[in-house]
Amino acid sequence: MRHPIFLTLCVTGAIALSACDKKSTQDVDRAFQDVNVIDESNLNDVMLTSADPNEGVSYFQRAAAANPDRIDLQRGLGKSLVRANRNTEAVSAWKKVVSHEKATDDDRVDLADALIRNNDWDEADTLLDAIPPTYETFKRYRLEAMIADSNEEWEKADSFYEIAVGLTTRPAGVMNNWGYSKLTRGDFSAAESLFSDAIRQDRSLFTAKNNLILARGAQGKYSLPVIETTQVERAQLLYTLGLSAVKRGDTTIGKGLLRDAIDTHPQHFEAAVRSLRALEDNVVN
Repeated sequence: MRHPIFLTLCVTGAIALSACDKKSTQDVDRAFQDVNVIDESNLNDVMLTSADPNEGVSYFQRAAAANPDRIDLQRGLGKSLVRANRNTEAVSAWKKVVSHEKATDDDRVDLADALIRNNDWDEADTLLDAIPPTYETFKRYRLEAMIADSNEEWEKADSFYEIAVGLTTRPAGVMNNWGYSKLTRGDFSAAESLFSDAIRQDRSLFTAKNNLILARGAQGKYSLPVIETTQVERAQLLYTLGLSAVKRGDTTIGKGLLRDAIDTHPQHFEAAVRSLRALEDNVVN
C-alpha cells in the first residue's frame, strides 16, 4: 500500500524539478536578453561617436534592414549619414524617421538640420514653423537663427541666437556663428566681441580665432589679440591679418604681416609665400 504513495511523491518531485528547470532556463534566457540589449546599446553608441562615419552607416543600414520597425536604428542611420556628410541620403533617412508613428519633435528638428546641410533651406524653414513654439531646444533655435540669417532677417536672427546661447552649456559654436552673422552685416565691432566670447568658452576653436582676426582686420586693427595659440595657428592668423590689410588697401602693412607669417610658421608656409610673391611681382610690374 505504500508503493503508490511513494510513486506519487516521486512523480510530484519530478514535476517540481522540471518546473524549476524551466524557470531556471527562462531566467537565464531573460538575463542573456538583457545583456544583449545592453551590448547592442553600447555598440550603437560607439557607432555614433568613435567609429568611422561610413562604418557607422553600414552598421545601421544592416541593423535597420533586419529590424525595419525599430525607430532607434533608423535614427542611428540618419545621424551616421549626417556624420559622413552624405546629406542627400541623410534627408531621406530622416524623412523615414519622421514618418514613423513614434516620431518626435526632436526627429523633425534633426530632419530640418539634414535639410539645411543639403541646402534645402525653404523646406527646413517650413518644417520648423510647423513645430509648436512651446518646443524649445538649443538645436531648434540654432537652426532657426541660421535660417533667419539666410533670409537676412537680422532681428529674428539675433533673437534666436540669444535664445540658443541661453539653452546650452557649450555656447562657443553658436557664438561663433552669431559673430559671423554680424561680420557679414558689416557690424565688425559686435562680431569681434562675439568671437572673443566664443574663444573664452572654447580656447581650441580655431575658426573663431580666425574670424576674430577678420573682424579686427576689417577695422584696421593689425595686431594680434592676446589669445592662446600654437605656433602654426599664430602663423595662420598673421596670414589672415595680412590678407585683410591688403584687402583694405594697406599693402605695405599686409606684406609685412605675410613676412611675419612666413617667419613664424615652423615649416614652409606655401600659401603665404605665394601671396607675398604675387604682391611683390605686382609692385615690380
